[in-house]
Amino acid sequence: MPNVLFDLALGLAQTDLLSFAATTPVLADKKKYPNFFRTVPSDNAVNPAVVKFLKHFHWRRVGTLTQDVQRFSEVRNDLTSELEKADIQIADTESFSNDPCLSVRKLRDNDVRIILGQFDENMAAKVFCCAFHENMYGIKYQWIIPGWYQLNWWKPVASSYCNVKNLLTAMEGYVAVDFEPLSTKDIRTISGLTPQQYEQEYNKMRGSAEYSKFHGFAYDGIWVIATTLQRAMDSLKRLGNPQTIRDFNYVNKDLGQIFLDSMNETNFFGVTGQVVFRNGERMGTIIFSQFQDKVEVKVGEYNAIADSLELINNTLRFQGVEPPKDRTIIQPQLRKISLPLYSILSALTVLGMFMSSAFLFFNIKNRNQKLIKMSSPYMNNLIILGGMLSYASIFLFGLDGSFVMPNTFETLCTVRTWILTVGYTTAFGAMFAKTWRVHAIFKNVKMKKKIIKDQKLLIIVGGMLLIDLCILICWQVVDPLRRTVEDYPLEPDPAGRDFAIQPLLEHCENSHMSIWLGIVYAYKGLLMLFGCFLAWETRNVSIPALNDSKYIGMSVYNVGIMCIIGAAVSFLTRDQPNVQFCIVALVIIFCSTITLCLVFVPKLITLRTNPDAATQNRRLQFTQNQKKEDSKTSTSVTSVNQANTSRLEGFQTDNHRLRMKITELDKELEEVTMQLQDTPEKTQYIKQNHIQELNNILSIRNFTDGKDSDKPLMKNQHDSRSQVPWGTTLEPSRTNKDVIEDINSPEHIQRRLSLQLPILHHAYLPSIGGVDASCASPCVSPSASPRHRHVQPSFRVMVSGL
Repeated sequence: MPNVLFDLALGLAQTDLLSFAATTPVLADKKKYPNFFRTVPSDNAVNPAVVKFLKHFHWRRVGTLTQDVQRFSEVRNDLTSELEKADIQIADTESFSNDPCLSVRKLRDNDVRIILGQFDENMAAKVFCCAFHENMYGIKYQWIIPGWYQLNWWKPVASSYCNVKNLLTAMEGYVAVDFEPLSTKDIRTISGLTPQQYEQEYNKMRGSAEYSKFHGFAYDGIWVIATTLQRAMDSLKRLGNPQTIRDFNYVNKDLGQIFLDSMNETNFFGVTGQVVFRNGERMGTIIFSQFQDKVEVKVGEYNAIADSLELINNTLRFQGVEPPKDRTIIQPQLRKISLPLYSILSALTVLGMFMSSAFLFFNIKNRNQKLIKMSSPYMNNLIILGGMLSYASIFLFGLDGSFVMPNTFETLCTVRTWILTVGYTTAFGAMFAKTWRVHAIFKNVKMKKKIIKDQKLLIIVGGMLLIDLCILICWQVVDPLRRTVEDYPLEPDPAGRDFAIQPLLEHCENSHMSIWLGIVYAYKGLLMLFGCFLAWETRNVSIPALNDSKYIGMSVYNVGIMCIIGAAVSFLTRDQPNVQFCIVALVIIFCSTITLCLVFVPKLITLRTNPDAATQNRRLQFTQNQKKEDSKTSTSVTSVNQANTSRLEGFQTDNHRLRMKITELDKELEEVTMQLQDTPEKTQYIKQNHIQELNNILSIRNFTDGKDSDKPLMKNQHDSRSQVPWGTTLEPSRTNKDVIEDINSPEHIQRRLSLQLPILHHAYLPSIGGVDASCASPCVSPSASPRHRHVQPSFRVMVSGL
């Protein structure tokens, strides 16, 4: 009877081929091998277990690394199909023949964190050495490889590729997947023995013979054949078929189909676990082992029949506090301005605005003071307004996505640009307009009186602002500023956590940003050059209340240098918002503060110490360089009614010439007076020949003082006596007689002298610095007149002698 069963089993094995050690996936093709069965799971049987393992840890993105061998390629192809069914992304698929380092590097570059490997144990050592060199191990990575390697497989090959320490470091934590050779459950099998009892009997019987992990599958294979024959005989009896299993031959298809169906119905618990076939493939148990401290430790198992994964508590250890991520978790992080930095700079800005308000109060309160009034208080107010607008823009530059919504941020892009641009033009435009007025007056070569009122300066500033508005409106309409978000390279988490930070930075940009900025910079640059030109031209004007050229030059220099440095540093630090905001804010604060201080601090100091010093003409003393440039240019200003230097020199020349003329006439008058006292007979002759010269003296006085009231006085002095105009023909006897008698009369001579000489003295003395012609009394001292000038000693002697 045993011989008969052996023959039947052999025939069954030949008709329905049964294997206990063939794991190649090629035999799973039922078109080629329809009657093939195996009690050992194929290499493909681990793929559903791997997919289940991936799902358990929520790994949805993996990469594969495969050795170029058909066995491994078949497993990878089946695994790819299983992953696609499970909707798990395959980020990269790499294969290699001899050197896996290039493939490992590509996996790293593609940010593959979960690597599914298919290679033999010899190549496994190379792979882990490459992983160590590429830093693909540790808390960020998880390797899953075949688990059928020999015990301590890494020892013989470790020194061939890298040292043992490095290899073990890279291997630590890998997970190996393989079928279970013997069940670990303490359940009696179909043979009546538990798996543990069977293993003891096997080890006892084999003695020192070589160990094979397939012995359990061979043992269960015998029981598969036995149970199949038993079910086949039961089927024949149930069907009433007269045939028996002894009637089996290779051409009997009916009996062959009964054997095939009976084989597929196999279901019992063996020493390798539950024995079940599905399409000829063993639905066995897959175990998961983890490499921990140089030893593989079982951490879980997968039941293919129930499609369930069971992990052993507290056995699976990850090198991090949590399982690795299947990809680099990117956490977007908006780079924002530090709140303490914003608070500090805002405090400085508030102080600057308080300072501006103090200057504004000072300017308005003292607007009627001569010092402030001469410096154009309206223009000073515009300078302060421009500074305050510049200060206000700092608050807007510090507002980013951490404070405002994206739509609000886009609006701020436009508002802060407008405020800063208008503030700059208002401050410097007013400053340059003041300087232009000084330049226009002091460079007036036509010697004409110029009146330039503040209204005209306001128009100039308004024109500058109009240009700004035209540029800004065109900018806003044609190519408005938009909120853009720039991505920067990934950065590791500062706390060492398994995710990367994606820095994001907001910008205010448009399509042609460089063109618009070039236009604005060019206009502002020309404005500053114009201011420098005016400051240079008026550098020698010596009235501090009028001339700010020195301070304008200093302000333009400081502002220009700071703007150039600030623009360059701001461009280089555009990826560091804190540094960029700090630079921009400090540049604005410095430029606004230095400009306001240079304009108002000297005025404040002068007004408190010596308010008259700044407004005194001091005879408009010019430096030697200015005299060489234009010796005829004066420092007269319309607001203080100052004359041009060349006109003053001309008046001084005329005054000297007239003084010489008066001196000559004075000598002649003295001679005539002496003659009148010595020779009365010649009085008629003197009167006729010298009356015109006396009138000329009066006309000289008219030239200097613009009054004609004294000329008829001299003429009427004589006419009151004769009532006859000069040159009228009279009777000789009467005329000569009456006139001679009148002249020769002592009382008449004394009366004439007492009336004429004071009048003459009173008429010509102002021309040489004496009393004013408008003085009511000719006896008033010359020093009492506001127009008193120093009289030369010779004139004083002559007058006293008269």
